Amino acid sequence: MSIPPTTDRADRVAIGVRGLEKSFKDLKVLRRVDIEVERGSIFALLGSNGAGKTTLIRILATLLKADAGTAEVNGFDVTAQAADVRESISLTGQFAAVDEILTGRENLVLVARLRHLKDAGTIADDLLERFSLTEAGARRVATYSGGMRRRLDIAMSLIGNPPVIFLDEPTTGLDPEARLEVWRAVKDLAAGGTTVLLTTQYLDEAEHLADRIAILHEGRIIVNGTLGELKRLLPPAKVEYVEKQPTLEDVFLTMVGTAANGEQR
Repeated sequence: MSIPPTTDRADRVAIGVRGLEKSFKDLKVLRRVDIEVERGSIFALLGSNGAGKTTLIRILATLLKADAGTAEVNGFDVTAQAADVRESISLTGQFAAVDEILTGRENLVLVARLRHLKDAGTIADDLLERFSLTEAGARRVATYSGGMRRRLDIAMSLIGNPPVIFLDEPTTGLDPEARLEVWRAVKDLAAGGTTVLLTTQYLDEAEHLADRIAILHEGRIIVNGTLGELKRLLPPAKVEYVEKQPTLEDVFLTMVGTAANGEQR
């Protein structure tokens, strides 16, 4: 693998985008987009369907060329150094790209061998343990839940230890419990030093996961900052007294936990 430039900015910034533009015929999808993602952080790109999130990810992953502007990933230019960028990243799309006929472990071993890595079995076992899939590793993926498949998909994307991972709508179509499983996996990635850029249309997902959040609307970044900075953009609500009510998430987890404990007795 090529070594990225060792400048101060390259040491600090994993993804840098300046003035990025992209159109499809008369449709302007990206309009002078600027973002900067620090290494080892989680950056959420928030926006509704059609905002341009996936287009931006595809440009950063060298799958699509921009019409104007510049973009660097891991210190490499996405156009001039596309091969180096591809060696530095992993991309997980909206739907889990796993082979349902194979077991979880066989999926991981296959990818490790395709990447010509030694000790494919050890790599697979380590990732199964890291993503709490060891007990399910010998089962066919067709028997996995949605959350388990997504965790396996993310585990497969980490083979080769890419420093940057793109997660495009990682929890689309998942039930609440599966979403929480994926959230824990994403947080673990960042804790281990991986830079994560995720796209999402779920406000709570960005709020729970991201160190910084950018809102992409009609191809433009309309706001970019930490959750605290974004909240300060709005005036505080005046409330005399409000009793805290349990959230739907609280109710769901409590009821699921109670049911599970009842079945174990």
